[in-house]
Amino acid sequence: MTISVDKLSDPAVRAFVRALNKGDREAFRAALISGATMSDDGNEQNLDEWTDREIFSSRGHMDIESQSGSGLALVARYRNDTWGEMLTSWRFTVEDGKVGRFETGQA
Repeated sequence: MTISVDKLSDPAVRAFVRALNKGDREAFRAALISGATMSDDGNEQNLDEWTDREIFSSRGHMDIESQSGSGLALVARYRNDTWGEMLTSWRFTVEDGKVGRFETGQA
């Protein structure tokens, strides 16, 4: 059973996931601090290039399976048009109410 986005504990993570699932680039950027960083499977990535490729141009979507760490760690079924669906983990660092960094990878 999946967890509704509205039930995610951390407001910054909730805004991030909501924007990702809606494909809303503007709301997604608004959920991040200026200069936010990210990694995928332990490899640092250019955030703008990665999000365009893995989320927005490939219709990325997260179905949340579980959350922990006060809502800063998620396990989700993530799917997009490039890779299909896979079980992924997401860890977030929140600064001033916005996501400052996220790390994702296969769970």
